[in-house]
Amino acid sequence: MLRRAMLAATLLLPWPAAAQDAPFPSRPITLLVGFAPGGGTDILARLIAPKLSEELGQPVAVENRTGGGGTIAVVATTRARPDGHTVTLGTLSNNAQVPLAMKAPPFDPLRDVTPLVQVASVPLVMTVPATSPARDVQGFVALAKAAPGTLNFASNGVGTSQHMAAELFMLATGTRMVHVPYRGSGPASIDLAANVVQVNFDTLSTVLPHIRGDRLRGLAVTTRARSDQLPEVPTMIESGIAGYDIDLWYMLFGPAALPEAVTARWAEALNKALADRAFRQRLVEAGFGPAGGTPAQAAAVLRADITRYGEVIRRAGITLE
Repeated sequence: MLRRAMLAATLLLPWPAAAQDAPFPSRPITLLVGFAPGGGTDILARLIAPKLSEELGQPVAVENRTGGGGTIAVVATTRARPDGHTVTLGTLSNNAQVPLAMKAPPFDPLRDVTPLVQVASVPLVMTVPATSPARDVQGFVALAKAAPGTLNFASNGVGTSQHMAAELFMLATGTRMVHVPYRGSGPASIDLAANVVQVNFDTLSTVLPHIRGDRLRGLAVTTRARSDQLPEVPTMIESGIAGYDIDLWYMLFGPAALPEAVTARWAEALNKALADRAFRQRLVEAGFGPAGGTPAQAAAVLRADITRYGEVIRRAGITLE
């Protein structure tokens, strides 16, 4: 009788209390990605998953949950048991931009997730088809101004970093283009190479193989400094777009109410992985800038960009139903 009563009491425990009683990690881990295979987030997730598995001693499976500008994966994480076994590789897009553009966001980016650690950052690259007559940024601006509203730009979805980058570009240059949202960078890059869309502002890690394969042409990187992977490609500022500076980050997030010990274990595992020189070099060669740090530092980055891009979204009048 006593044993039955103890079992019943255990089943009635709320998730946070039960999660604290269980060791972490005690079973396989799911790493959710909000975008389609082939894009920067998916590439990074599949690079870090084996290393995290090595550090944590459990399998780490990457699972793509696309849609909603990447927010479907974040929502799935917010609804997961807060024990650290389900996390998402979130981005500036789906954690700090898209929710701000939604009239009824499915989660609160400050309240409903636990920032764990920043994994990496990457510049975006303004990219056109290899067959485009535009050889540089000002050449593209001339094309866009010659035919307002006829050129198409791709993105990973409404409110994503790719969308924000294009909106900022149009605001800065007085141009007007048509937005064509995709479910991920992979399909967007295919259509860009085929000239279905005429420009994209996508992650270096996504477009680097296409540029090296002469399918796409990089016109400018969006950060203040040139990329070591594309040293011949100028920055937006060098190309005459004053003050243009966008750096896309990737960050691990868990559900809200994640126990402090679990949060610390995740940060420890990723920082240890990023301290491996050979692994860091693999990330750099793929176009990523390894980051690392503490959960508090990750949370500060998230808060700062929510403030910054809230203003951009307001100015551009971007809304999602």
